Amino acid sequence: MSLNILGFFRQKHLGFHLGILKSLVSLRPYKKLKTMSLQTKVMTAMKTAMKSKDQTALEALRAVKSALLLAQTSGDSNNLSEQEELKLLQKLVKQRKDSAAIYTEQGREDLAAPELAQAEVISQFLPQPMSKEEIEAVVIQTIDKTGAEGMKDMGKVMGVVNKELAGKADGKTIADIVKSKLA
Repeated sequence: MSLNILGFFRQKHLGFHLGILKSLVSLRPYKKLKTMSLQTKVMTAMKTAMKSKDQTALEALRAVKSALLLAQTSGDSNNLSEQEELKLLQKLVKQRKDSAAIYTEQGREDLAAPELAQAEVISQFLPQPMSKEEIEAVVIQTIDKTGAEGMKDMGKVMGVVNKELAGKADGKTIADIVKSKLA
């Protein structure tokens, strides 16, 4: 008798469970699973840093997470665009590099080393930076396109180049190349 009850239970509930599984599978966006958001990547890296007890990486990743949450809550929408995320990461890297430079000038290598290590951890979330030759090619193309002739047109060229190379190149490097080409 217990076999019959078990068989009845399987028939009755198997259809129910299959229905739930089908609905869950149809709701699952497979394409979104392939690309992880920055916040998810940071959380995954934080877990790895916690397991390996890497305090420098953990501190840097917590700073990234904090900056992301702050930017999400301060803006109109909760989601940051990829461009905004890149700007945020670049800002964090620049802050750490500037701090390290100041510490080095003051002779405090013990404080400069962790700042540079944190900048390196944060940099792993940025796309590969462009080489100077690639930046020069974009600058020359933009100068030809805009018809810029001298330093008076630097602002125009910088605006176009910064939009085109956002997240791929440092603003200081771009400015130096534009100055050399327009001078």
